[in-house]
Amino acid sequence: MTDTEALVALNLLPRIGPVRVRKLLDRFDSPAAVLGAPLDRLRSVDQIGEETATIIHRWQDHCDVTKELNDVKARGLTLLSKFDEGYPAPLRDAYDGPNVLYVWGKLEERDRHSIAVVGSRRSTNYGNTATKKFSFQLANAGYTIISGLARGIDTIAHESAIAAQGRTIAIIGSGLAKIYPPENMALAEKIANGHGAIVSEFPLNTEPDKQTFPQRNRIVAAWCKALLVTECPAWSGAMITANLASEYGKQVYAVPGPIDKPTSTGCHQLIRDGATLVFDASQIMDDFGSLAFANTNKIIEEKSNELPLLEGDEARIYDVLSSDEMSVDRIISQSGLPASTVTATLLKLEMKRMVKALPGFRFARR
Repeated sequence: MTDTEALVALNLLPRIGPVRVRKLLDRFDSPAAVLGAPLDRLRSVDQIGEETATIIHRWQDHCDVTKELNDVKARGLTLLSKFDEGYPAPLRDAYDGPNVLYVWGKLEERDRHSIAVVGSRRSTNYGNTATKKFSFQLANAGYTIISGLARGIDTIAHESAIAAQGRTIAIIGSGLAKIYPPENMALAEKIANGHGAIVSEFPLNTEPDKQTFPQRNRIVAAWCKALLVTECPAWSGAMITANLASEYGKQVYAVPGPIDKPTSTGCHQLIRDGATLVFDASQIMDDFGSLAFANTNKIIEEKSNELPLLEGDEARIYDVLSSDEMSVDRIISQSGLPASTVTATLLKLEMKRMVKALPGFRFARR
């Protein structure tokens, strides 16, 4: 049995989490040695009591490793353990990093340059607009967007990264055979088929529950270079993820919102507690620099006074704008275009350096 196969077995067992596995590996030479260890030696390991030691000693009564591995192969998935070269370095360094990762899609070396974007499942138009803007800009600059495939902000973050022709990784709180929420299956397929990967630490058929989502959140926090919260209430999974990111020593950013909206109280709390207030992705990129593999071919550089030729929605919106700042609502009203078209087109004009974004989702010509 290989080390990866042994870790898959340990991952399938009840009551055996990453921290306990780390303690076991500190005592035994390999994961396979853990599975073959005498009961008395297993009992002697810190935090491994009688019940857990018995489960490990009789591991074949509790899981079917062969079936799990065959199912992984049949689905065209990849399994990565801490012993594999492709396992993400930030997770390897985490004290509670997952034993194994199930990967649908492809992880790439450049994914080490990742920014997590998280927020409320019940997002507002304000939060959606902020998420589109930041995720598009960061993905366009070459950063991989990490999120959790949940409804609301997570979904917008993944979609915006794809729209920017960038990469995105969805870390889910269920097994890959139980994609959740089910309405995001099409999005998951799009991510896995050329735009990034869907990743889980859970066995294939694990159903999502109240425990799996906080476990997922720690992977998001540990993997990313920095974490951005675009909108969330005071009590939410996004706040848990942000706090975990701080514990891992990651930079946390937050987007301010209307002071009278409960949906913004989480971001305001984070800012008060030391998170960096941001209203444009350039402020994050200033901290981490530009990337050599950024999609610079999509950015039209300004040359003297010559402006690129605009057509369609871009021309229509640019004609509405002036050097004076305008709100998104006013741009929508004066252009006569749908809100989704306006926000997407403004992002494109920003990328062409023809429009500048201002606080409060206001825009002006450069």
